[in-house]
Amino acid sequence: MKKTILTKKTNFDNPGNLDSNNPLKEFSNLFYHPIRKNGTPFIYFSGNSLGLQPKNAEKYVNEELESWKKLGVEGHLKSIRPWLPYHEFLTSYSAELVGALDTEVVVMNSLTVNLHLLMASFYRPNGKRKKILIEDKAFPSDKYAIQSQLRFHGNDPIQDLLIIQSSKNNIISLSSIIDILDQHGQEIALVLIGGVNYYTGQVFDMKSITNKAQNCGCRVGFDLAHATGNLPMHLHDWGVDFAAWCGYKYLNGGPGAPSTIFIHERHLNRRDIPRFEGWWGHDKESRFDMPNIFKPLKTAEAWQLSNPPILSMAPLIASLEIFHDIGIDQIRKQSIILTKYLENLLKSELSNKISIITPDSIENRGCQLSIQLNYSVNNVMDILHNNGIICDWRNPDIIRVAPVPVYNSFTDCYNFVKILKKILND
Repeated sequence: MKKTILTKKTNFDNPGNLDSNNPLKEFSNLFYHPIRKNGTPFIYFSGNSLGLQPKNAEKYVNEELESWKKLGVEGHLKSIRPWLPYHEFLTSYSAELVGALDTEVVVMNSLTVNLHLLMASFYRPNGKRKKILIEDKAFPSDKYAIQSQLRFHGNDPIQDLLIIQSSKNNIISLSSIIDILDQHGQEIALVLIGGVNYYTGQVFDMKSITNKAQNCGCRVGFDLAHATGNLPMHLHDWGVDFAAWCGYKYLNGGPGAPSTIFIHERHLNRRDIPRFEGWWGHDKESRFDMPNIFKPLKTAEAWQLSNPPILSMAPLIASLEIFHDIGIDQIRKQSIILTKYLENLLKSELSNKISIITPDSIENRGCQLSIQLNYSVNNVMDILHNNGIICDWRNPDIIRVAPVPVYNSFTDCYNFVKILKKILND
């Protein structure tokens, strides 16, 4: 069998040297890596779908199980991390990741549930201003939620949904977004797009989009499922109206981990913004007096409906502590280097067999690279898996890989390209 090597001209043949100088190299040891049948770890590039398990997650969950076993209901006040204010243990960590005030964020529910709750507050169609603007290839759940909101308000889920079309290279330029806002701004009630497109990995200029859309009289929200933990953001300073993200992708909170919402402080005490309400959004001082009149908290917590799911939040705390210790700016700095290394390898070794549809510029991408195969390869994902690679496939021809800087290495990137090259050459 022909031995596959990377060409000498790349000067990438010593990834171990790069790994030895990686300032984040020790953090990989804080996560469990899936193990192959032969006892070696998989190269895991699916952090954009489900992040790896932090080693402290089991400890934190077991602590709550032990408190439940020994304390019963008294765990609400006497657990190591009391359950009554449990969500508050995640607030500051979450806020610092997205550039928000503590009062502007709360961890609760799941992502699409939160998008519905936020649209109940911020999608307020009025006369001809009733359309919602989304991006091409938005995540399907977002599109379903938005179309159902349009129907709920008696609007047309097709005619009143504006989609920003991508170019032939799958990119949506800022100028095309500006153009559609110039043309239809008076008809648009809400702009709701992904901070990072799940399919292409493109990062959108959230600051410029927010500024332009709000100048057109639109409310602006972002689905940050693929942005939080991937990129530094400044939601408060950018003036974004609202945002939501899940906890199980880059944030490593485990399957179905709770979501988080952001609501800009200017909206927190406005009486003209409706919302669905529940008792956990009620004033904490009088919550257990069971009053007949709802008294909302003066923070994003007012959008809470129910008490926090302790066993689901515990792993998220374990991960957010790691993010806090590293800092999102340092994560992003290393991500740029690691992703560029992978991009250069792919282009050097496989330029005639693949295309990268993720933008070239570091400002317009996070750590994900979406690789388009130039020709069909039967069972390519099975072959990758059998060779120790876990990544993601999207029909008809896209392999999504995410070299997550918190737990992936230059050696991971090198070996992935080496294996993919062999598969495509056979």
